[in-house]
Amino acid sequence: MKGKSNHEKISCNRCRYGTVFYPVLAAQQGGFSGPSATQTQGGGFVGPNGSSTTVESAKSLRDDAWVTLRGNIVERISDDLYVFKDATGTINVDIDHKRWNGLTVTPQDTVEIQGEVDKDWNSVEIDVKQIRKVNP
Repeated sequence: MKGKSNHEKISCNRCRYGTVFYPVLAAQQGGFSGPSATQTQGGGFVGPNGSSTTVESAKSLRDDAWVTLRGNIVERISDDLYVFKDATGTINVDIDHKRWNGLTVTPQDTVEIQGEVDKDWNSVEIDVKQIRKVNP
């Protein structure tokens, strides 16, 4: 490096060492390194969940309590209102159109519904957030 000023020597050394150490520094910063993901993520929790509640016990729970019920939808009362039945009794369930997600259910199908207890002055129903068919 004869004939070069100190400034040029420092700049040259920075370039040389920068190109040597930069990849090492970049690797220490973390992040993803590998092939891109090709699968889509599902969503939701997989694993043990809260145990199923019976219709009889759901009727005595507090307003807005979260419940999981297994049984059958046996009758349609009105647009979004249905009668749900299990071994302990019946209860009205409110299932918005969007909650069906294309699912077709008959009275013979066993379903699991998850939702919130909705208590009014003299009635109790379940506001369904999710419904799915299950094996009996």
